[in-house]
Amino acid sequence: MENIIQYQFLNNSVINWVVTVALALTAYASVMIIKKVILQKLKLLASKTENSIDDTIIELFQNKTGTFFIIILSLYIGSLAIKTTYNAILNSITIAAFLIQVAIWFSFLATKLFEKISSTKADKEAKAAYYGLTIIAKIAIWSIMLLLVMNNFGINITALVTGLGIGGVAVALAVQKILGDLFASVSILLDKPFVVGDFIVVNEYAGNVEHIGIKTTRMRSLTGEQIIFSNTDLLSSRIRNYKRMRERRILFNIGVTYNSSYEKLKKLPLIVKKIIDEEKNARFDRCHFKSFGDSSLDFEAVYYVNSADYKAYMDIQQEVNMKIFKIFAQEKIEFAYPTRTLYIENEGGKQ
Repeated sequence: MENIIQYQFLNNSVINWVVTVALALTAYASVMIIKKVILQKLKLLASKTENSIDDTIIELFQNKTGTFFIIILSLYIGSLAIKTTYNAILNSITIAAFLIQVAIWFSFLATKLFEKISSTKADKEAKAAYYGLTIIAKIAIWSIMLLLVMNNFGINITALVTGLGIGGVAVALAVQKILGDLFASVSILLDKPFVVGDFIVVNEYAGNVEHIGIKTTRMRSLTGEQIIFSNTDLLSSRIRNYKRMRERRILFNIGVTYNSSYEKLKKLPLIVKKIIDEEKNARFDRCHFKSFGDSSLDFEAVYYVNSADYKAYMDIQQEVNMKIFKIFAQEKIEFAYPTRTLYIENEGGKQ
């Protein structure tokens, strides 16, 4: 018995190895018990709340904390009782396992975060963009963790990082426009200057937004054809979003003849005001004798339509024009039209 106890294996006695195994098993059992107790407490707390944060934490500990990590951590704790040439390797493995576990946690949290944000979005394009952001976030997390793991095992990553940096710059320059459109797409979907269904005007183009993609945005014009913009060009342009218009300001001019009397000119703004006030969805602003034109006395009127609908505006404008035409005829107020008076002088000096 004494010979067995004194037997040396990897420069450690049997007693030391027994202690190591006991410590490892105790550590594993303790961690599993602590994990179970924490989960019970969290589940009890989650049953009393309505938010999803505690549910995410429960899933993080229950499903995303790997058994492999707990086993390696337990072996590391057990190895503290012995001294071998493999301690340094086990230390590196334990640190690598911890880094991998951290990457799993952060990947899970990134997925949950973007799922939470995208769940509030109704349009498919926004959900697709958030899915793309989730993939980018996971790639970034695992890339950083891979470099840390390599550095932990003594691999010189300086040259690798430098090479990746140079290669990244070269790739970025090669796909500069594609990346620009990609980030512009993300900007559109996050900032939302417009969404699918909005009526927008970009320079001389106007139409309804049909699709917001990773590289392009497609718009259906008023004449029926589809207009395709790259997302970068679209964001660098001035965009008018008529869907978000709360009311529409209307300015129009009326020209009457120079032979109109002073009384009729004084009466004209009141007539226009009364006509516009009779429209249910219109709000009168002003009507003024603006200027003396070449062949007319010019009045300028302004009113607001309480709707962004173009058809509603045209219906009101048509009704206003019809009433102005009718009342001007009743009041004998004549509309002006381009005229020119010629004065001819004969040789005798008489006209």
